[in-house]
Amino acid sequence: MTTPSSNLSSILLGAGCFWCVEAVFTGLRGIVSAEPGYAGGSVDHPSYEAVCTGRTGHAEVVKVVFDPAEIGLEDVLRVFFTTHDPTQLNRQGNDIGTQYRSVIFGDDDQQETASKVLEEITAEGLWPEPIVTSIEGVAHFWPAEEKHHDYFARNPQTAYCAAVVAPKVAKARKLYRDRLKQPD
Repeated sequence: MTTPSSNLSSILLGAGCFWCVEAVFTGLRGIVSAEPGYAGGSVDHPSYEAVCTGRTGHAEVVKVVFDPAEIGLEDVLRVFFTTHDPTQLNRQGNDIGTQYRSVIFGDDDQQETASKVLEEITAEGLWPEPIVTSIEGVAHFWPAEEKHHDYFARNPQTAYCAAVVAPKVAKARKLYRDRLKQPD
């Protein structure tokens, strides 16, 4: 196992339910951590229950901390754009509401990189419908309650995890086999 460099980066990614996003990124080399939480809203210290109402303005996000010496931001964003449906406005599957929006929160350089990757994904025709992912400035990150951390790893047999999270993780493992921490 390699030791992460001291020049770690982080970005906030919202792609529907944070359990899915966390599970996808946790398995990739170069990802130091993937922490579920909330960002983009107007309520300090939001709870899961409050965010689920859609009235806080927050999105479920994951703070992805990565080592750019092992995985660049472009690759992090490519994983993001290919493992959820960025063409669905304010939803992912049956999860509906602004809290499930496809969103990237980052600094100016990260926003520029995200716009470039979004243009590349669009030009490749990966998605038949227009991508609606919002690229926004830096937002305050509020960590989710502890029960939401490593949710898929701790609850793989729950109905939601089996039906929604597991297929996204399987897709990521197939698409990014060469980037897995522990290959199949």
